[in-house]
Amino acid sequence: MSLNHTHPSPQPPARVVVLGAGGFLGRHFVQSLADGDIPVLALGSGEIDLSDAAAGAELKRRLQPSDALLFLSALTPDKGRTSATLMKNLAMARAVIEAVQAIDVAHLVYASSDAVYSFADPLISEATPSVPSDLYGAMHRTRELMLANEVKSPLALLRFSAVYGDGDTHNSYGPNRFIRQALKEGCISLGGDGEETRDHVYIDDAVALLKSVVMRRSTGMLNVVTGHSASFRSVAESVAAMAGRPVAIQATPRQSPITHRSFDIVNLIRAFPNMRFTPMQEGIAATIARTAEKASG
Repeated sequence: MSLNHTHPSPQPPARVVVLGAGGFLGRHFVQSLADGDIPVLALGSGEIDLSDAAAGAELKRRLQPSDALLFLSALTPDKGRTSATLMKNLAMARAVIEAVQAIDVAHLVYASSDAVYSFADPLISEATPSVPSDLYGAMHRTRELMLANEVKSPLALLRFSAVYGDGDTHNSYGPNRFIRQALKEGCISLGGDGEETRDHVYIDDAVALLKSVVMRRSTGMLNVVTGHSASFRSVAESVAAMAGRPVAIQATPRQSPITHRSFDIVNLIRAFPNMRFTPMQEGIAATIARTAEKASG
């Protein structure tokens, strides 16, 4: 499966409804829509608790058939890796499905994760089988199946690799955590010696691609990745070099086997031939600058 465009050129939707508007990606995306004068209804957990039994009816009340609905809401691993967290996440998906079955929106976009893939596949494409290795990956894959099987609206499934940038709320291992550690503690802690390689997407690029999917009313599935993987050690070294203060990099005893992950981005290039991703060092420099600016302001 790959991504296909309903509109041959970008067309703003009548309105974009963002579920998870208070999260890392959601906040940046809502700001981008506002900057582009695109009507947006931003819904965070304060407006609708999607895990609540009445959430489907409440969301239905707020939706219109002409809406593009972005489903970004999820309890991430830092909120728990248990079956209880899994069930809350699935309840959120059930609420969205209930609402969309009643109000057949013009477009539904779901932000999934590359966690649906196994680490046994070092080179991944959209054709790679989904074999998640933990409950977080299983949650995203189950949500994908729920939406694909129960929703009639045009559907896009976007599998994001790790997104980094200023304002991340999850303190996830990688650029976001390394920048926090460098600026606050002057020391970056690696798992093992940081040998693993991963694909990291800068927040501005993630927002730009997501916005393109909405503007083209794209359907199908796409991995949101750069096609370039870097070791955690090299990311830490880049952060240390740009932190503006002495930063030590500390290796720790390894707790899990070394794994690597790279992506084939042929389908992404085909869908968005003009997409250009921010090089890692530029993204890190911008994140450090923005983080320092917010801290001083």
